[in-house]
Amino acid sequence: MLITEGVRRPAMASARQVLCLCALLCVPRVRCEPIRYSVAEEGESGSVVANVAEDAGLTPAQLSARRARIASPAGRQHFRLERATGRLVLAERLDREELCGRSLTCTLAFELLLENPLQFFRVEVAVEDVNDHSPVFPEERVTFQILETSDPGSRFPVEAAHDLDVGSNSIQAYTIAPENEYFSVSFETHSDDDKYVDLVLDQTLDREAHSELLFSLIATDGGSPPRSGTTQIHIVVLDVNDNAPTFTQKLYIGRVLENAPMGSVVLSVVATDPDVGLNGDISYRFSQSVGESHLPFTIDSMSGEIRVTKILDFEDAQKYEISVRATDGGGLSGMCNVMVEVVDVNDNAPELVVSFFSSPLPENAEPGTVVALFAVRDRDSGVNGEITCALEDQLSFSLRPAYKNYYELVTVSTLDREETAQYLVVILTADAGSPSLTNTQTFTVDISDVNDNAPVFNQTSYTMYVRENNIPAVLVGAVSAVDSDAGPNAKVIYSLGPVYAAERDPCSCISVNSENGHVFVLRPLDYEQVRQLEVLVSATDAGSPPLSTNVTVRLLVVDENDNAPVVLHPAQDSSPPSSELAPRSAEPGALVAKVVAVDADAGQNAWLSYELAKATEPGLFRVGLHSGEVRTARSPLARDAPRHSLVVVVKDQGRPALSATATLTVVLAESVAELLSELGSAAAPAEPAGSLTRWLVLAVVAVSCLFLAFLLLPPASGALCGEYMYLRTNGKYFNIKCNLSCYVCFPYNIVVV
Repeated sequence: MLITEGVRRPAMASARQVLCLCALLCVPRVRCEPIRYSVAEEGESGSVVANVAEDAGLTPAQLSARRARIASPAGRQHFRLERATGRLVLAERLDREELCGRSLTCTLAFELLLENPLQFFRVEVAVEDVNDHSPVFPEERVTFQILETSDPGSRFPVEAAHDLDVGSNSIQAYTIAPENEYFSVSFETHSDDDKYVDLVLDQTLDREAHSELLFSLIATDGGSPPRSGTTQIHIVVLDVNDNAPTFTQKLYIGRVLENAPMGSVVLSVVATDPDVGLNGDISYRFSQSVGESHLPFTIDSMSGEIRVTKILDFEDAQKYEISVRATDGGGLSGMCNVMVEVVDVNDNAPELVVSFFSSPLPENAEPGTVVALFAVRDRDSGVNGEITCALEDQLSFSLRPAYKNYYELVTVSTLDREETAQYLVVILTADAGSPSLTNTQTFTVDISDVNDNAPVFNQTSYTMYVRENNIPAVLVGAVSAVDSDAGPNAKVIYSLGPVYAAERDPCSCISVNSENGHVFVLRPLDYEQVRQLEVLVSATDAGSPPLSTNVTVRLLVVDENDNAPVVLHPAQDSSPPSSELAPRSAEPGALVAKVVAVDADAGQNAWLSYELAKATEPGLFRVGLHSGEVRTARSPLARDAPRHSLVVVVKDQGRPALSATATLTVVLAESVAELLSELGSAAAPAEPAGSLTRWLVLAVVAVSCLFLAFLLLPPASGALCGEYMYLRTNGKYFNIKCNLSCYVCFPYNIVVV
């Protein structure tokens, strides 16, 4: 039979609960009065207790969405929650006597816990007693030896029957069946733990008429229907020994520590008998009650000392009620009650029961986020059961009291997984006993990653090199970036971007591997056209939203010796070839001519050297190795031919070296007339003499005028030695540096700008 508290509570209590539920719906995790129900014991598993969702102001849909469940600090689940209907049902058959013993009240408390957001309700279910136990006497047969001289009104104590039920279902009356004229029963109740049953002698016995009497003593409880228990009373009428043992106290009370060693004396009971001899010899024994067949005590039959025989535990039993019978040698006996109270000592460390724990925790969780909800308890009582709870050396978390002995573990600062990926939160609990007992509970809180770190390159910029005329798709280097996040948030993808915002597309001749950052040059490059390139490489993680970082990659093209020297002077395609004049009176080392060449390469590939490869008179002229100047090696002799042909080889310093040749003609003459004569002899025979003479005169005049112009013009109007000029040859212009011999070496084809 199930009875909900909502039916039996007064209207005022019901209104208070409604107001409490309204407040709870408005404010997260508001603590208020518990929701109370009552249920009769012995109900079948699955029986409905009440609709807890309705009483808590929740709908079944909310129970499922918020993952509602029942959390019991004791660990044993007597009830279960049907999320689909919101009903609270029995998870097992309840036995009130097993749960609460003979306590007048029996309440099972638990929490209705809801997650996301965290909220809980305190629920208390009172287990109502039903009359499911009959009274039971300690002994099936009790024998009394009563003197026939006993006075009417004499009382003979009988050990009371025991009924595990409580309240009105406990024992209410004792009767005798069949009734007789000699005895009646007296039943007195001073408290739940202090009950006396006596057989009262109504008239004097006559052993000669009745030496023995046999009848039943019946104990009846107040249940509906009532239950009863019976014990047989056997009366033996004695002819002598008219005094029964009498205890000095009706009730003896002793106290013993729960850690008392075995053999310790708890107390002593004392009974006296005015008889002498055998009728005055008293022996003591326990008259054991129902459920107390394994008492942790023993009694000395001669002295009445009660000693400890087993280890005591206050948490299992706080007191023991024992009946002691004293019997003399004539068979008369008396009874007393002994109550032994077990005194608690601090022998139980605090316990921590976790109801809710959230791990892993995202690193962007705000301060105040609830990580765990737990309860602390101590099986000891009084001061020994008072508990303090604290964190051990922890700055990122704190404890916040929630409800009675409940605490919440919450964050107090922002978390950073890259700094600390896991926290070991140690909670220390201690009771107030002396000495204090402690316990620790460790929570391992893992921090989950959030994409809050962009990739970082291992260099601020990269410089890479590639030789010109490279093969397509050649690997020239790699960029590398790391992301301190984890998982997909740490996966780095590389890509190219334009260096300047105005550019729409990145350079098409460079690519980067998106997985490993390898940089490739896709097509051959020409150093003479492109000396260097700059690209922007972006490293992007796979987070949501993704984060990225850019770095500049500078690609330098390394020169290859792929251009041969080009001779600028003397012009190799002129017709007739130009001639250089050298006086026969020239001293050794006199400048005769200058070979000028350039190389489009760079570095040592453009470093030129000159050497005389062939000459009409090998010992007459020499060429400067690096200057290309043609000078006399000795003074010309009269026997030397007037016209000399020289072949100069120009080489660069590349590997392999490339070269070019320059051919020039040197005429030895002492005067202009001799020069004209030599030049005339070299003219083409088909040209008329007058025409050749005219051209030679014009050439000499032009050279003389040009020479005078260079000497007379101010520095601002012409090129001085050490300045640059443009030299035109073969229809091309070259920028060369002038020197003191330029007017001798370059009498032709010079354009001053």
